[in-house]
Amino acid sequence: MPSGAMVMHSGIEDSGDAVLDRHAQARLFVEAVALDRKASRGNMPGRRFRAGAMNYITPAGLARLQAELHRLLRVERPQVVETVAWAAGNGDRSENGDYIYGKKRLREIDRRARFLAKRIELAAIVDPAQQRDRSQVFFGATVRYARADGSQNTVMIVGVDEIDDGTGRISWVSPIARALRAARDGDEVTVRTPAGVERLEIIEIRYPDAVPSAERKSP
Repeated sequence: MPSGAMVMHSGIEDSGDAVLDRHAQARLFVEAVALDRKASRGNMPGRRFRAGAMNYITPAGLARLQAELHRLLRVERPQVVETVAWAAGNGDRSENGDYIYGKKRLREIDRRARFLAKRIELAAIVDPAQQRDRSQVFFGATVRYARADGSQNTVMIVGVDEIDDGTGRISWVSPIARALRAARDGDEVTVRTPAGVERLEIIEIRYPDAVPSAERKSP
C-alpha cells in the first residue's frame, strides 16, 4: 500500500455500489485485455504503472472510467471499424483519408481502452460518504482553505484518475493533498510550491452525505 494511503483511507469502507454490474465489467475487461495482448505482439506503446500499485478511487470516479471504456468499445470502436471497412473498398488506401484517419483512430481507441482496463483492474474503491471521522481531511474530503493573501480555494481530494482543474478535484498524492492530510478546521498547514513554502488555513471540511443502503440498491 502506498505511503499515506492508510491515513487517507482511515475510517472508510470500500463500496462497489454505483458502478457497472460485474458481468458487464468482466466483458469489457476481457475485450480490453485482448486488445492489450494484440498491441503487445505489435510492440505498440502504452502507459505503464508500477506492478501491484493500488488505484484509490471514488465510486463516481470508477463509474466514469467504466462508462468511458463502455463507450469506446461498444459505441465508438464499432463505428470506426465500419468506416474503415467501407473506406478500404474505395480504392487506393494510401490516398484514402477516411481509411488513414480511421486506422489512426482505432489505434488511439485501443490504447485508451487498454489504459482504462488496467486502471479499473487496480481500482480500490473508497466511498467518502462512508467516512466516519468527518472532522479531519481524508480521501474524498472537500476542503476550503485560505492563503496568506486572504484568497480562498476549495478542492476535493480524489484518485489520480479523477483530477480536474476546472472542478477543483486534486490527486490524493499531490503536494496540497499531502499537506492537508489529517488536518482539522482551523489548522494551519504548510505546502511547498515552486514559488516557495506557503501556509494554508483550513476553513471548512465536508464529505458527501451517506446514502442508506436500501436506497443505493433501489433500481
